Amino acid sequence: MYQAVRGTQDILPDDAPYWRHLENTIHDLCARYGYRRLEPPLFEETSLFVRGVGEGTDIVEKEMYSFTDRGGRELTLRPEFTAGVMRAYIEHGMHTWPQPVKVYSIGPAFRYEAPQAGRYRQFHQVNVEAIGEQDPAVDLEIMSVAWDLYETLGSQGLSFQLNSTGCPACKPVYIRHLVAYYEQHLDDICPDCRRRLQRNPLRVLDCKVESCQPIIEAAPHMRQYLCAECAEHFATLLGYLDLLGRPYTLNHRLVRGLDYYTKTVFEVWAGEGLGSQNAVCGGGRYDGLIEELGGPPTPGIGFAAGLERIILTMKAQGIAIPQLPAPQVLVAHRGAAAKARAVVLASELRAAGIATLLAFGQRSLKAQMREADRAGVRFTLILGGDELAAGEVTVRDMSAAEQQRVAPAEIAGWLKRRL
Repeated sequence: MYQAVRGTQDILPDDAPYWRHLENTIHDLCARYGYRRLEPPLFEETSLFVRGVGEGTDIVEKEMYSFTDRGGRELTLRPEFTAGVMRAYIEHGMHTWPQPVKVYSIGPAFRYEAPQAGRYRQFHQVNVEAIGEQDPAVDLEIMSVAWDLYETLGSQGLSFQLNSTGCPACKPVYIRHLVAYYEQHLDDICPDCRRRLQRNPLRVLDCKVESCQPIIEAAPHMRQYLCAECAEHFATLLGYLDLLGRPYTLNHRLVRGLDYYTKTVFEVWAGEGLGSQNAVCGGGRYDGLIEELGGPPTPGIGFAAGLERIILTMKAQGIAIPQLPAPQVLVAHRGAAAKARAVVLASELRAAGIATLLAFGQRSLKAQMREADRAGVRFTLILGGDELAAGEVTVRDMSAAEQQRVAPAEIAGWLKRRL
């Protein structure tokens, strides 16, 4: 028997209220901040992600779903949104728009990684970007969108983890000191860290192997090597966070997993609901990314959040959500002629904006009434020979166990007044 491929899931109807509520919240929140929706394609040229995400990253080396199409082009299902959004910014001349260009995206992404709670190989993300402005206030705004998303949804115990990874002027200086420090401990670190030290040194700080933890804790901090511009940028951002009273922790280990980050990097942590997996979303600056992809030098900052992890957090924290509207009327029938009239009546009620179920098949009226009970409708409309002869519809109030006759021409208005 076929089953969903490992690392994927079916989103069943019982979970639909979470998805609808979450997506509506995202749309409303982004509109409040002035962000407009941009949806890049599901797949792009593979080289876009290699250049944008970084050749030495785990995503490019281990996790991308890449293929050759029938035209011989090397393509990849998007593992993240930012590279595609930057490609669209360049391709469509968005540098001529008022800056910063503020956009958001929602949709599936794909990574071949070990499935775990809230993490799948096909997953869904919201991605929020502000492109074209260096101001630390833009950093604050992006972080505030992320914060407000979780706060609006009802998450508790929110805080930021925060770091600066510097810029092309100061990051290489730090990397040289970091590599020199790690070269004194080559026998004490894991094979992955020895490999990262050659290809992507900052990633050694993100290692989860137990034997590497003491080495990481004693490693030099990037903030000690920030140039004057980066230090001022970071200090200004911290001042803004203090003004808003947003709690944060400076975390020298926070480097994020992609090569394009510069200056500010951050994560939002939720206080409960995910066990040891506290980070619920993250992002940062990527001031050199558009230039790396062939565009003009352009600053930018953004964040991404996995929708599955948000929903997992909501469930774990017992957050109440609005239920989707359900039909409150069922049309039952007795006999072929009455069923034909029931088909027309159900169509008329739906056209009038009343969510309506139609009983299918030729079951007894008793069986149809049981269906109405299971569906939880407020009213059952009954059509049979007597109703057709009288030119009326029997309306049964399911909660009061009362019924009355109503003229077909008046039934839509009668229902609307009571629903």
